[in-house]
Amino acid sequence: LLIDTEHRSASLYADEFEFDVIELQSFSPKLYTEAMDLAEANDYAVVIIDSASHAWAGKDGVLEFKDQVTARSRTHDAFGAGWREASPLHNAFVERMLSLSERRHLIVTLRSKMAYVQEEDEKTGKTRIRKVGMQPVQREGIEYEFSLVGDLDLENVLVVTKSRCQALNKVVIPTPGPQLARDILAWLTDGAPMPELPATPPPP
Repeated sequence: LLIDTEHRSASLYADEFEFDVIELQSFSPKLYTEAMDLAEANDYAVVIIDSASHAWAGKDGVLEFKDQVTARSRTHDAFGAGWREASPLHNAFVERMLSLSERRHLIVTLRSKMAYVQEEDEKTGKTRIRKVGMQPVQREGIEYEFSLVGDLDLENVLVVTKSRCQALNKVVIPTPGPQLARDILAWLTDGAPMPELPATPPPP
């Protein structure tokens, strides 16, 4: 089952794979949770969420919900009423993904954006903005919830940035395909360690 937030983009792959689709028009974390409940109730073996970024920054997502609560509150304090109601909503969404992943194979995609830091130039004493790479569009730290995390660049090169499978840790895989899925499935199901794969540096 594929939970599609990308304007029916999943249908472009219908000639290559067999799958069912739930197309979300509103991205409230509650709707994601209901879709995951439906997936489990109908005994889908694999669930793909494409993407979970909308639950954070999309229409009716956590950030929009937080702003709405803040606007209605007497103090208009985002760090008071806004996050006091928004954080439990997001936490429940994450917990539902984790509980689903205990019984089903769960694949989650996230959009990414350029991350910046503000720092002081030692020579001039002036503040400067520096790029520090890409970061997922989701609440900070979301990547720690998953067993395997990778960044896929525009050239379809996958760089594994976190893995509980040592054989995949920091591995770079150009155009990952079915073999990677088979290797991960074997690691998850048969209890045998995967053969060590050579770690290669990411492309410049």
